[in-house]
Amino acid sequence: MSAPAGFGKTTLLAEWLAAAPADGPAAAWLSLDQRDNDPPLFWTYLVTALKTAAPGVGANALSLLRSPQTPVEAVLATLLNDLDALPIDVVLVLDDYHVIDALDVQDGMAFLLEHLPPQLHLVIAGRADPAFPLARLRGRGELAEIRAADLRFTPGEAAAYLTGAMGLMLTARDVAALEGRTEGWIAALQLAALSLQGRDDVAAFIAGFAGDDRYIVDYLAEEVLQRQPEPVQRFLLQTSVLDRLCGSLCDAVTGQDGGKARLAALERGNLFLVPLDDRRRWYRYHQLFADVLQAHLLDERPGDVPDLHRRASAWYERNGEPAEAIRHALAAEDFERAADLVELAIPAMRMSRQEAAVRGWFRMLPDELVRVRPVLSVGFAGVLLAVGEFEGVEDRLLDAERWLNTTTGVGASAEMVVVDTAEFRRLPATIELYRAGQALARGEVPGAARHARRALDLSPAEDHLCGAAAAGLLGLTFWTSGDLEAAHRAWADCMAGLHRAGHVADTFGCAIALADIRLVQGRPGEAMRTYEQALLRAPDQDGSVLRGTADMYVGMSELHRERDDLPAATRHLLRSQELGEHTGLPQNRYRWRVAMARIREAEGDLGGALDLLDEAERLYTGDLFPNVRPIPAMRARVHVARGGLGEALGWARERGLSVSDELSYLREFEHITFARVLLAATERSVDEATPFLERLLRAAEEGARTGSVIEVLVLQALAHQTRGDIPAALASLRRALTLAEPEGYVRIFVDEGPPMAALLRAAAKQGIAPSYVRRLLAALDKTDKTPPVRQGLVEPLSERELDVLRLLVTDLNGPDIARELSVSLSTVRTHTRNIYTKLGVNNRRAAVRRAVELDLMSRNRDR
Repeated sequence: MSAPAGFGKTTLLAEWLAAAPADGPAAAWLSLDQRDNDPPLFWTYLVTALKTAAPGVGANALSLLRSPQTPVEAVLATLLNDLDALPIDVVLVLDDYHVIDALDVQDGMAFLLEHLPPQLHLVIAGRADPAFPLARLRGRGELAEIRAADLRFTPGEAAAYLTGAMGLMLTARDVAALEGRTEGWIAALQLAALSLQGRDDVAAFIAGFAGDDRYIVDYLAEEVLQRQPEPVQRFLLQTSVLDRLCGSLCDAVTGQDGGKARLAALERGNLFLVPLDDRRRWYRYHQLFADVLQAHLLDERPGDVPDLHRRASAWYERNGEPAEAIRHALAAEDFERAADLVELAIPAMRMSRQEAAVRGWFRMLPDELVRVRPVLSVGFAGVLLAVGEFEGVEDRLLDAERWLNTTTGVGASAEMVVVDTAEFRRLPATIELYRAGQALARGEVPGAARHARRALDLSPAEDHLCGAAAAGLLGLTFWTSGDLEAAHRAWADCMAGLHRAGHVADTFGCAIALADIRLVQGRPGEAMRTYEQALLRAPDQDGSVLRGTADMYVGMSELHRERDDLPAATRHLLRSQELGEHTGLPQNRYRWRVAMARIREAEGDLGGALDLLDEAERLYTGDLFPNVRPIPAMRARVHVARGGLGEALGWARERGLSVSDELSYLREFEHITFARVLLAATERSVDEATPFLERLLRAAEEGARTGSVIEVLVLQALAHQTRGDIPAALASLRRALTLAEPEGYVRIFVDEGPPMAALLRAAAKQGIAPSYVRRLLAALDKTDKTPPVRQGLVEPLSERELDVLRLLVTDLNGPDIARELSVSLSTVRTHTRNIYTKLGVNNRRAAVRRAVELDLMSRNRDR
């Protein structure tokens, strides 16, 4: 519904919903304003509105919105899953959508539209067309449009309104003149009618009625306002500072009683009051009318404005809405009060990941005021770190530290201001935490370790969360520097502290770190137990799935793949996918694709593996975890496996890799990959690789990184084999088998293909690890006999799913497929989701490619 202001869009929608039958669709209504361009705010309000119509919808989506790194597609995916399961239809009205111009919000809405379940009917009302693919929706028959031409009053409707609804005694000529001058614009007709009430000079007024739209509105609003009784005028002007109104809030702002009754009277009197809920508790003024009221207030009583905002701020504070309380305090330029409120709000805003909103408040607070408030200064530093603005962080920490160094406690200085005394006591440890995080982000590992240790020392014994954070940061410094056992101990302390603090969901991040460390140490069994125990120890109280659960299944999939249990590896990835991206950490999207790529590689589908790695790289989200297995290096390994030596050498040149490089844990995966590239190149490069592998082996052994030791020994064995030194090759292989057998490694040998098979047969003849070698040879034999990418599905497609798959290959869209198969669009979407899950893909193009690889299309034709 698209039309200029004052054309009755909101009124029409409200009356349409009110006239709906009792057994009709449930309705959700969201009125928007400029502040809703903040994506987390917009989606929170939208999901909350839907919950009013369908109470079971959106709980997980709201939980996801508290994380700043969660992609909006993940939030919307879980919301759409909830909506798709609804047994009822829901109408969602987004009123005043024209105020939304944020690209992030527009992109999310486009995603929502593209995946809209049939139960949800979306109504967009605004003054301009939304930035949606309207032509495509129109072409699909999925768009109904109501525009200004449809909303304009006809002469007959204008006459009915002016003489009937408004009770004016007008001649047909008067009505025609007004209708012609306003061109059926409802707001102008309404304002004209209100101005005409009680006039004796009706004809003269109508004859002089002229001007552009805005002039008419301003002029008529003056006429309407001036004709109201003085108490009503005062009420209108005083409450014009509010974006939304309810009875008690109006009472607080005006200092009078009876606000609820006054609002009801204004609504009855058509004084441009728009109800925001069906209980008539909350209202807002028509924006044009509010503009005029605010202009009059500034002209007539400018001194009243700050006090009105202060009263509104106090009401919102009492009613538990700190963000609105802060906004009004800032509008009143009562910066002392605003600073008090911000200081108290920061912990909750930090927990709900609303640092961007806090950053906006800080921009409005005078710098000299923040500097005398140590808690506020440190809070500002934390917000800057969270949004990735490192400049200014140290200055804020120094501002706070100045007070800690010159005082012995709260109140020791007349200049210092502290509101949150609990946060003040934590400041020494918090300052060190932020310095550790800043140093780690800049790659200053020794400095990060130093500050993390200080934070641990300074953390109050009862502050488990602070201690856990410090232990986690210290663990990151150990991990980055390659001291994996120390890193494991620190992360175990972090996990224990988070459990004590009640932050159970955050322990999943610790589990990932602990399992990754054990895997590098060559202890995949312990890594598996870490994942399993994390799932057992972290049940959610309300039955919903804790965020991070999906990551546990991805980790376990990797371990099953190494043991050559590809069906189990695939099942775990599909379980992760079924849980939904909202149950994963921000990094889960790319980790999932990396894990699936490795399964594809094990199946012989190297092209599919590269596609998945490309997608993973696009979705990569960095964090403070060291990126020890960069995706480009994984891609180079696949290129080597498929004979793409040129691409692999290009990667090595781009990374500036050399056999004379200084070795470190952070680059170990890249250097081992580089050794693989050298082994696949020329005889001369194999000669170069041999001493390089010896250096890599020593470094891995010194760091107790047994997982890396096994891989390097495997490559050493292959290098010696290439050079014709079979005894040396078998010696390296013997060492690798001795380390790998207790932990059940398989793919690390099998992935090397025929050259490894030849070495293992030679080892069998010499009686080296006989049972283990037989197992590896059996796995190699099975791999050789299995045609590439012709693996069976974990669960076969049903007959109807095969029908849908056949049509996915065509250019038909979802509704066309539904019509072709004579089923509902919802049924098609359900079948499509099942197809994606069974094929292990995420989009239509990938599903078609995978179906061709599995020869499903020819089988489908044979049916």
